[in-house]
Amino acid sequence: MTRKTVRIAMNGVTGRMGYRQHLVRSILALREAGGLDLGDGTVLWPEPVLLGRREHALREIADRHGLDHVSTDVDAVLADPVVDIYFDSQVTSAREESIKKAIAAGKHVYTEKPTATGLAGALELARLAQEKGVKHGVVQDKIFLPGLLKLKRLIDGGFFGRVLSVRGEFGYWVFEGDWQPAQRPSWNYRAEDGGGIVVDMFPHWEYVLHELFGRVKSVQALATTHIPQRWDEQGKPYDATADDAAYGIFELESGAVAQINSSWAVRVNRDELVEFQVDGTEGSAVAGLRTCRAQHRSATPKPVWNPDIPATEVFRDQWQEVPDNGDFDNGFKAQWELFLKHVYADAPYHWDLLAGARGVQLAELGLKSSAEGRRIEVPEISL
Repeated sequence: MTRKTVRIAMNGVTGRMGYRQHLVRSILALREAGGLDLGDGTVLWPEPVLLGRREHALREIADRHGLDHVSTDVDAVLADPVVDIYFDSQVTSAREESIKKAIAAGKHVYTEKPTATGLAGALELARLAQEKGVKHGVVQDKIFLPGLLKLKRLIDGGFFGRVLSVRGEFGYWVFEGDWQPAQRPSWNYRAEDGGGIVVDMFPHWEYVLHELFGRVKSVQALATTHIPQRWDEQGKPYDATADDAAYGIFELESGAVAQINSSWAVRVNRDELVEFQVDGTEGSAVAGLRTCRAQHRSATPKPVWNPDIPATEVFRDQWQEVPDNGDFDNGFKAQWELFLKHVYADAPYHWDLLAGARGVQLAELGLKSSAEGRRIEVPEISL
């Protein structure tokens, strides 16, 4: 076996997602496993370069995990010829400019979403990467969740027949920050800082719907701010200028209709923080983060509406658990492996910056739909 060291500039690892999912559970997990075997006698050994604005925070992370490379100078790191890949998990408002610099420096790019604050910027990133000839990928983690992988298995096996509808529920109560600390950073609730649940979650719903059920053809959305005042990390009150809930209807090219509610102002009364119910002519399923339950046409009961008597059926007991039938790795790590194989073994990969631009487009049109109070067509985009 030949070990090949790959230097990865990781910008934004002091944030929750960048640190927990991308650094610890993906890149460091690959190192703990001995590297990534490409299957041709080569093992990739990822060597992260921690980037950010707060050197003391970066050094604390590096010391905790025995890492050697820390920098607050993005330009210097991008100019280093031994750095192959640039990864970005910064706040959205800072992402576009940094990715442009990385592409100009000839680095392969892997990034969180949304890739830019608007469709024009997202498409420009995709064009620049194509023109420069660098490889590029966008994190689309939810399709790697065990629950959605089981749902995909049902789809591929023809379980549903013709899919009629998809109903999604996502969210949880994010504390305002006054009497209990908020679970999300305050910038998420300021539109001027790139916050808002539409910008955050509609890119997720775009790729989930696109990958599993087909292209989104139209969107009708209502975005709102349920909690107008919150308290920041220093305990100071601020005006929440970004939407904290969105109610969307998405028409799919197949004719199916998806309804997805997204909210940071909802208390959870479901099995998981996100659930999708899919109904088809031959069967239905409910998938969450890890589990998936199904009910076939042949096993569907025949309830009768009668409000005068108590329900005699336990409806949840009439669904069958979809088995694991295999081991499910961390979804972020699984996609990192695919991207690294794409860069170093030329393996196929289609979750690129153009796919990321579709997510930005859907968020942009969702906000426009909400502002104008109408259904909006979602045109196909290309370079």
